[in-house]
Amino acid sequence: MTEKINTKGWSYKEVIFQIVLHALVFLFYSMERNQTSIPAYKIAFFLNYAFAAFFINYVLLPRFYYQKKTILFFVIVLLTFIGVIMVEEFILEKIFFTGNRANIFGGILITLSQVLPPIAMLSGFKFGWDALGKQQEVDELKIAVKESELQFLKTQINPHFLFNNLNNLYSYAIEQSPETPEIILELSGLLRYMLYECKEDFVPLTKEVDQLENFISLSEMQVEERGSVKFSTQNILANFKIAPLILIVFIENAFKHSTASQVDNITIEVDLHLSTSGTLSFLCKNSFLPKSNTDSLSNGIGLENVKKRLELIYPNAHQLYIQNKNNIYEVRLTIDLATKE
Repeated sequence: MTEKINTKGWSYKEVIFQIVLHALVFLFYSMERNQTSIPAYKIAFFLNYAFAAFFINYVLLPRFYYQKKTILFFVIVLLTFIGVIMVEEFILEKIFFTGNRANIFGGILITLSQVLPPIAMLSGFKFGWDALGKQQEVDELKIAVKESELQFLKTQINPHFLFNNLNNLYSYAIEQSPETPEIILELSGLLRYMLYECKEDFVPLTKEVDQLENFISLSEMQVEERGSVKFSTQNILANFKIAPLILIVFIENAFKHSTASQVDNITIEVDLHLSTSGTLSFLCKNSFLPKSNTDSLSNGIGLENVKKRLELIYPNAHQLYIQNKNNIYEVRLTIDLATKE
């Protein structure tokens, strides 16, 4: 049974890197002052070192060191150095030299001081190359995991919106309300936005704000004469982009808080402001009655979902402040949109 050598990782970049590295180490090892040519024995000696380094780099490192067989790795490396020294002292020295140098062993320390530096440099740079490659793989894996998690969170958001708004539509249909066609149109617009345009990682801020206005208009039908809803924007520019469906979850949560706990005196306020530097400030406040069973409304799938998305998409570029005080539930969010231009 023949075993195939794993050549994964062999790329033209690594081949070029190794050629340049060997050339530089060879020149560093071979060149001396007042020397116009490189002696043949130095070429032979360096080939002996290069072969040993190749054996360490492409056999011992992947098969032993990277497989956590550390002790066995160092034992074989030691035997490799002994082999290199024996080839140099008992074969190459006798081929290229005569007299004392060919017949007398100069000592293990002296010989090791000549053998160790070039092999250590060749193997050390290879180890560094592998470490950089492994770090790149880790970074790519982190990106893939992040993208997968974001896609998963998006798939949770869409059914969440659909479920809640279909409930509203069902209530109006049962009552045979004349506003039902308007609700259907608003809902279809939101669904079109979520199904097609929200596939992008980022959408124009103006488009997202337009959908917020549509959603508020749709949700405002739940309030009717029971209170007031205010929505204001300032300096919203199209040249900035935002992750879709980030803000709408807080607004939906506000309507659920108020309409589920209050019969009248409902107040909901939403304000958006964009600074000249690209910092988006979002405020969402709503009234509620604490005696009602609304605790679960502030800890649902949608709110936890958007918190995770903020951490993934805007790390160190957002601040989220949520306060529940004096029958007012308040959300303040700032996002530095300039980081995602």
